[in-house]
Amino acid sequence: MDPPGQAGALLPPEPLTHLGRLESAEGRLRSQAEGGRRTPPCCWYRSNPDQIGLLRDGVRRYLQLPADQTVLILHAKVAQKSYGSEKRFFCPPPCVYLTGPGWKLKREQIKARDLGEADFRVCGYMGLDSVGSSHMETQKLSFEEQPDSKEFGCAKALYISDTEKRKHFRLVLKLFFSNGQEIGTFHSKLIKVISKPSQKKQSLKNTDLCISSGSKVSLFNRLRSQTVSTRYLSVEGGAFIASARQWAAFTLHLADEHCTRGEFPLREGYIRYGSVVQLICTSTGVTLPPLPLSCCLPQPVRLPVCPSPQIIRKVTKQYAMLDVDEPISQLHKCAFQFQGSERMYLCLSTEKVIQFQASPCPKEANRELLNDGSCWTIIGTETVEYTFSDSLACIQHPVSPVPLITVLELTGGGDVAMLEVQGEYFNANLRVWFGDVEAETMYRSPKSLVCVVPDVSAFGSDWRWLRYPITVPLSLIRNDGLIYSSSFTFTYTPEQSFLPALQLLPELTQDSDSLLNSIHQEFTRTNFHLFVQS
Repeated sequence: MDPPGQAGALLPPEPLTHLGRLESAEGRLRSQAEGGRRTPPCCWYRSNPDQIGLLRDGVRRYLQLPADQTVLILHAKVAQKSYGSEKRFFCPPPCVYLTGPGWKLKREQIKARDLGEADFRVCGYMGLDSVGSSHMETQKLSFEEQPDSKEFGCAKALYISDTEKRKHFRLVLKLFFSNGQEIGTFHSKLIKVISKPSQKKQSLKNTDLCISSGSKVSLFNRLRSQTVSTRYLSVEGGAFIASARQWAAFTLHLADEHCTRGEFPLREGYIRYGSVVQLICTSTGVTLPPLPLSCCLPQPVRLPVCPSPQIIRKVTKQYAMLDVDEPISQLHKCAFQFQGSERMYLCLSTEKVIQFQASPCPKEANRELLNDGSCWTIIGTETVEYTFSDSLACIQHPVSPVPLITVLELTGGGDVAMLEVQGEYFNANLRVWFGDVEAETMYRSPKSLVCVVPDVSAFGSDWRWLRYPITVPLSLIRNDGLIYSSSFTFTYTPEQSFLPALQLLPELTQDSDSLLNSIHQEFTRTNFHLFVQS
C-alpha cells in the first residue's frame, strides 16, 4: 500500500515480469523508430513492495468475508419539465438503497470512536447537477431501516423548471454520517428532459422514447389523475402489491406468442402494443402469476399459480385498444391483459393487486372498457450501483469518485497479456487486482486503465499440478486501501492438448525442471476468458 500522498511507486522493468518483457521488446522498437532516441517509460504503478504482503493478507480476508457497502440509486429515464409556478415532481421519485454488511461495521467503528454519538445514522441530500445553473436545489433524504436490513430513502419533491434549457441532466447524491464525516458523492445516469408524453403515433426512428425488450420499467397508477393517489407496482413478501411509498423496477421481456403455459422463450426487439410480454421484478426475480379476481365478479375462478404472460394494450380515455400495434413510448397509458383470459386485466385495489374483468363495447368491438385501477403509466428506469469497502484501513477521505467497470478488453497472450479496463470515474490512485494478486497498472484516462495480466504462478505453488480453469474476481483498490469490487471475473484456461502429460507428473524427478517449465509455458499460453457475473 502506498504511503499517504504518493500515488504509487514507479517500478523499473524487471526481466522476470510481464512488464519487463513488454518494455524490453516494445521499448527497443520505439527507440529504433525514433532514430535511436529513447522515449520516456510508461507510467506503470504497483504498491510499495514493503507493504504488499500486508495488503495481500488483507485482501484475502476481504475475499473470504466481504464487508461491502453498496449505494443503489433507482430513477426514471425521462423527466417532465415544469412550467411557470407548477412543480411536476419526478415520478416515480428517485430512490436510494443502502445495502451490505459494511454499513453496520462502519457504524460500530464510528460509535466506538465517537462515544458521545448516541443516535448514529446515515444522512443524505439529493438534487440536480449544477451544470448550466448557478444553484442546485437539494432535498434531504431520511433513511429508514427495512426488514431485509436495507436502508431506504426517497426524494419525492424533485423537479426541473422551465428555466433549464438542457436536454439531459444527472442526479447528485451526497451522503454523510451523522457525526459530520462525509461518505461521498454519487451520480445517477443521464435523464432525458421531455415537455410532455408524446400523443403521436410513435416511430422506431425515435428510439430514445421507445421501450425495448429486456429493458427496465416502472408502472404507476393515479386514481382520477390525482397525484396524492399515486400507487406504484412493487413486490413485498414475494407478492405483487400497489405501494404508495416504494416502487420496483421490472424487466419487461417480449415473450413468444405461441408458448405454452409455464414456458416463455424471450425475444429481442422494441415492444409494441398487442405484444405478449412478461414482467419480472429485478430485485426479487418474482414474475406476475394469475391474481385474485375482482370482487365484482359473481363466480371467481381458481387458477393455477404459475407465471402468466400478459398482452400489453394501449389505453385511450379508459378504453383498452385491441387493434393498436404501434411502439410503446415513455409515460404512455397502458393496460396488461392476461393472455388466454376472458378480458381479465392487471388491476389495483387500494394496496392489493388483483384481476379486473373489462366490459366489451357493443358499438366498437376493438375496445374494452376498463376501470381506473387497470390503467397504468409506463416509464423506463435506470439503476446505478456503487460498491466499496474500507475493511483494509480506516478511511478518512470520501470514497468518491467510485469507479464503475463496464467493459474488459484483452490483448496479447502467451507470455504477455494486457487487459484494458473501461468504465467511468477512474483515477491514477487505482490498482487492478486479480483476486489477491495486484497487477501492474497504468492510468490512461478517467475512462480507461490498462494492466498486465499476472502470471498464473502468482496464485500459488500448485499451478504445476492444476490443469483446470482458475477463475479470480477483478477489483480495483485505491492507494489508501479502499476496495472497489466488481461483477467481473478473469479465468485462466489451460490448453486441453497438454492434459495427457498429467499422468507423468507423479513420476517426475529432481531433474525435471525443464518439463515443469514447459508446463508453465503451456499454462500461460492459454486462452484467457472474461466473464461477467450478474
